[in-house]
Amino acid sequence: MADDDGRSPEDDFQELLRQLFGAEGGRLDPEQLSQLSGLGIDPAMMQTVMRHLQDAFKDGQDGGISWEMAERQALHIANQSDLGVTSGQRGDVDQAFSLATLWLSEATAISDLASPPRAITRGDWVTATLPVWQELAEPVATSIADALTTALGEQAPDDMQELVQGAGRIMRTVGGSLFASQLGQVVGQLSTTVVSGGDVGIPLMPAGDAVILPQNFADFGRDLEIAEDQLALYVATRELAHARLFRHAKWLRLHVIAQITDFARGVHVDTEALEELASRFDPSQPEELRAALESGALLPARTPAQTAALTRLENLLATIEGWVDVVTEDATSRLPSAPRVAEAVRRRRAVGGPAEKALASLVGLELRPRRMREAAAMWRAVTDAVGMAARDALWDYPDLMPTSDDIDDPAGLIARLEARARGEEPPRDAMDEAIEALLRDVGERPEGGEAPGPDDPRPV
Repeated sequence: MADDDGRSPEDDFQELLRQLFGAEGGRLDPEQLSQLSGLGIDPAMMQTVMRHLQDAFKDGQDGGISWEMAERQALHIANQSDLGVTSGQRGDVDQAFSLATLWLSEATAISDLASPPRAITRGDWVTATLPVWQELAEPVATSIADALTTALGEQAPDDMQELVQGAGRIMRTVGGSLFASQLGQVVGQLSTTVVSGGDVGIPLMPAGDAVILPQNFADFGRDLEIAEDQLALYVATRELAHARLFRHAKWLRLHVIAQITDFARGVHVDTEALEELASRFDPSQPEELRAALESGALLPARTPAQTAALTRLENLLATIEGWVDVVTEDATSRLPSAPRVAEAVRRRRAVGGPAEKALASLVGLELRPRRMREAAAMWRAVTDAVGMAARDALWDYPDLMPTSDDIDDPAGLIARLEARARGEEPPRDAMDEAIEALLRDVGERPEGGEAPGPDDPRPV
């Protein structure tokens, strides 16, 4: 439909899209549409398209993913049932955190938090954690959006390819926006179940923040038949231990997030399933694509590399959770109901809930490490052998942290720690030799920075 003013078909198509998705108030000239596409599309159908997709496009017209939509969706779900925090609840939480702080000082050498712990609402939790959810989900969202664009392009007839290319950015936004909407629903549902900031097991809250959601805490304890004050003390102690660990080991947060995003970047869409879906995709009724996202039908089976990455991540999360378990157990040893609460928390952590299952379907990632008990047993053995100070020093640097082999057999880790306590050097390995040779070579270079040449009398 290029004309004498030099406009290309792509220009006309972009103008059409601007009219369709908000720039002209959503009004569309059916005659213009018919001339542009040659398809004689029914204006009533186009109104249906606008009704379903206009909100998605107005937040993502740069072709990016509408994370604002995810936030709106999550806050809508969270605030729908959010009862707020009463002054009585805030006082109870503050009291539990105060006593938990004292108990933790006897159970860990890791110092207290810089900012006071607090009670928050479901909406507060969404706002605080959504940046991390976005970081974790973006690689998968991008993969799905790009694959949708490619699949739709491959399904279009040859005489429509120019139009499809012009629509590529917009169709990418369709997939990305639907994904963002689904993520918002998952995060919103999670906000109705999480009890504390560290409840999911990954560092969602800003470093050093410890929080409890009183409304969800009340739901969690309703059927446990445990005194509420004892339950609050246990949950507060566990939350403080988790927050202290991530504040102390400043590298740990980045380490966890990096491993999750590395796994997510390896997630690719099942192109055959997506192409089959794209062949019958109707933008006016995106429910089928939404259902495919929810069910995980677009995510193929894990590759061996992904399985290995997931195993590394599970070991890391289990190592963190195991330390938190042991420290919490020691700190709450004077609490009569502590063993019962601990078992209830472990069962809840192992099983998860519907929202976490939805997250696994959406991103392909399960956040329930299977080796929590084995990791906790390792930390207990280390604590009994060398004490809490030597145990907690393992979090000072990444290369000191226990490995999966240490979880399997803590004896080697304990032997290394006991040798260090006696002042003995650990056995040298190939890496030590290589580092020493490199440092020796650097130290022998002249001031100009070049290594000695073959005719130089100095040793190489």
